[in-house]
Amino acid sequence: MADVEYLRSLLRPFPDWPKKGIVFLDIFPLLRDPVGFETLITHFVHRLTSHTIGQSPTKKIDVVVGLDARGFLLGPIIAMRLGAAFVPVRKKGKLPGETVHAEYEKEYGVDVFEMQADAIQSGQNVVIIDDLIATGGSAKAAGELVAKLGGKTLEYLFIIELTFLKAASKLDAPMYSIVKVDD
Repeated sequence: MADVEYLRSLLRPFPDWPKKGIVFLDIFPLLRDPVGFETLITHFVHRLTSHTIGQSPTKKIDVVVGLDARGFLLGPIIAMRLGAAFVPVRKKGKLPGETVHAEYEKEYGVDVFEMQADAIQSGQNVVIIDDLIATGGSAKAAGELVAKLGGKTLEYLFIIELTFLKAASKLDAPMYSIVKVDD
């Protein structure tokens, strides 16, 4: 697919960052390129409208959930294009009002994600989006929050997937990524 190669070409690799042996793929050059950013959003919306919506009994996506913080850059635009609500998942203590929470493992300990308790209604169809999936811990926690509120996760979406970490096996719904990194 030409758009996948185009999007990949806009990611900037940083060898040995944030630590030796890791090649970090920076999404910000893609976001700075108006045609690239539009291609990214259009690619995700096409995936959702041509595939994911068809998996839903109601043929509708009600909510797009974006993970703190890069999911906030993509989620609202995609939600608007779909006529869906946008719901943020934030780190603990960043949201006002009553919240639900889920813990997840990080490479150096445990962290907590929260979502406002009235953000998703029972039975709503949800997609979850972030820039990258590595081990799957944060995405899994977001899926747990959706489930706690009675929503149904239809699919997880990512720009980049580190396939060698096999995160998809931890998730409660199918996963789609545009750029796959095998090492």
